[in-house]
Amino acid sequence: MQDDQTITAMTDRVRDAADGDTISVAQITGALGRDSLPPNLMIPALAVVSPLSGVPLFSSVCGMLIALISAQMLLGRDHVWLPGFLMRRKLSSSRVLGALDWMRRPAGFLDRITAERLTVLVRRPMRWITQGLCLCCGLVMPFLELIPFTSSLMGVVVSLLAFGMLARDGLFTALGLMAIGGVAGLVLYLLP
Repeated sequence: MQDDQTITAMTDRVRDAADGDTISVAQITGALGRDSLPPNLMIPALAVVSPLSGVPLFSSVCGMLIALISAQMLLGRDHVWLPGFLMRRKLSSSRVLGALDWMRRPAGFLDRITAERLTVLVRRPMRWITQGLCLCCGLVMPFLELIPFTSSLMGVVVSLLAFGMLARDGLFTALGLMAIGGVAGLVLYLLP
């Protein structure tokens, strides 16, 4: 993976954009740049895994972002488009910086262990399946907000799948597929 496509580099670009009291979703997507749908998908997914998922409505906003970005990936867009009301949504810079600090160590670890492997899982037609699963996870997140921190499970799944697409590392895609299988199995087990 090129140095400017590492998770650490992406989080540093978002960190640089968070220079005021608040940061908008438009500033975050702008910091990630064009042709960056997988990174734009990863940022809300990783944020939902962080302690920020306990903030009311945060998981719902991230779920909407994940669903919209995934839908655009399925449509073949090369850059992210979000409606104005989401782009204008502001988050506290201190909270975003806290989440980025929390992500720094795992991001560095992931950057060190990636390689191009199991590439059949990150190429079409499997890539469409992965993008569809990310879309479904994003759509489920607002409903999971009723139970605190449960949306973090979907955030882990989307993070693994998006990172697999970004790094072209099918191992992460396989881990994401196993994680979603585990979550589905748990839900089926808990249903009466």
